Amino acid sequence: MIRLDRLAVRVGDFLLQDISFEVPSGGYGLLIGPSGSGKTTLLETVAGHVPPMSGRVHLHGEDVTGMAPERRGVGFVYQNYHLFPHLDVRDNIRYGLRRGPLPATEQLERVRELGALLGIEPLLDRSIHGLSGGETQRVALARALAPRPSILLLDEPFAAVDPATRHMLRRELRAIHAHEQVTTLQVTHDFDEALRLGDVVAVLAEGRIAQLGRPEEVFRFPNSAFVARFIGTGTVLRGDVTRQVAGS
Repeated sequence: MIRLDRLAVRVGDFLLQDISFEVPSGGYGLLIGPSGSGKTTLLETVAGHVPPMSGRVHLHGEDVTGMAPERRGVGFVYQNYHLFPHLDVRDNIRYGLRRGPLPATEQLERVRELGALLGIEPLLDRSIHGLSGGETQRVALARALAPRPSILLLDEPFAAVDPATRHMLRRELRAIHAHEQVTTLQVTHDFDEALRLGDVVAVLAEGRIAQLGRPEEVFRFPNSAFVARFIGTGTVLRGDVTRQVAGS
């Protein structure tokens, strides 16, 4: 479970304000909004890389606001993946396991398991150079999942792949999420992605949550012209309220 309580975060001149929402344990949350609205900063705050000015971060019921990133049990996949160029695919995936308690044989078995799950087992002995965008994305995801994190954070994981690969990876990611049972929070610009993947979506605008709810509820009942235009629900008509019926 991810629960954020009235977070305020400043990075330079940018300010995230009054951020409160929850992704249930094992759930899939989406952060959506225009560029510069604070989505990646919010992920980094959950991960512990950016400290909040005020408010609290709770992961699976524990207040981790002041906890070091490496103690939070969080896997993070950035948009540009950050694979290690000097390591092959197998050792990239294994990297987070090397300082853990697992024996080497179990580490290699976990790598093989993820390779099979993500369809990259034939690539394990290859250099990362020359991998396709989809293959690189799968390796980065496998590396984040290898230590069995309780929380998975994804920063626009499909931004660098073509539309056909993106569609395929969306389907695979939902299946992987169910298999690993990891609470997930993902940044995206694509509301169709939120509809297909998410249990809860937060629409961010200028450092605040403009709307929060289930994706289909936000799509059907946007609470402002900004949200309606951003998610592409159709024509926005201006009007004046001339009469209000009791209870409405």
